[in-house]
Amino acid sequence: MAKKSKRGSGPREGSNRAERMAERKARQAASLVAPTPPFHGLAAECDLVAMRSFIASATAKATFADGAGATNEVDFATVLPGAVFADVRERSSEMQGLVALQTDPEPSDLRASLAAALTWAGSAKAGDTYAGAPADAQLTEILDPTATLEVIVYENFDWWFTEGVDVDPQVKAMLERANETILPTARLHPASGVGAPWWVDAGERAHLRWVRPEDEETLMNALARVHAAGALTMGEGSRFAGSFRTHGLVVPVFDLDVEAHHEEWHDGLDALDTALTEALADTSDLTAAQRSSRAGIIGRQVTLR
Repeated sequence: MAKKSKRGSGPREGSNRAERMAERKARQAASLVAPTPPFHGLAAECDLVAMRSFIASATAKATFADGAGATNEVDFATVLPGAVFADVRERSSEMQGLVALQTDPEPSDLRASLAAALTWAGSAKAGDTYAGAPADAQLTEILDPTATLEVIVYENFDWWFTEGVDVDPQVKAMLERANETILPTARLHPASGVGAPWWVDAGERAHLRWVRPEDEETLMNALARVHAAGALTMGEGSRFAGSFRTHGLVVPVFDLDVEAHHEEWHDGLDALDTALTEALADTSDLTAAQRSSRAGIIGRQVTLR
């Protein structure tokens, strides 16, 4: 009698090969799961994404709870000198902790990296150097999920250094070069309070980048409805330019007349805000014209990270 073939029966349970195959399958399954957006679950998500993705020079105070249950205040910063993760300095006889959202190198786990940097900056002393810390918590575990941010935008990077302190000539030259790259930037406030619209003067034209909190499918359908109705605009001197994805969110972008001050776009923003709010509440099937608009909008979308 011929022996029964064992081909296809898989590795024997308990064998090293069985363990390796199980680990490989687990890694493959994990790779198919989309990573959790770093700021998901926070009311300040949209502004944090903006500070990390495209705002040049800004800070925002954050209150958080450390592992011992104490409450600390640390400033989020867009970027710090040398693109370091965190710093602390003395201002008016008080310690000011700073945690950067834009760093080099990029952290592999942003949520854990920011939580570790916040914890360090909340207790470090002036002159201490951040060398990394164990990722004992996630960002969403130590920040108040309901807290919003008041983002302070600067015209330069002079806030990097305490007033009256002598700055090394090489560092001063680097600071001057960095200052030359900053574009005028301002936060607008839609009537609904949804998302984070940021205006920037890019020279030849201005832009509005509106970081939105909705999931991509829902937002794309709403944008398609508004576009098909001819209302995807902020009025004369504006046009919808496209959108990009970053940190799990979609950011519609509008080109704007550079001659108009950012304060002049409030009415146009509110009209667009109203149209989007109504479109988001509409759950009916898209019409043929709306589906065509949706395809065009998606075709102009890019992903930053």
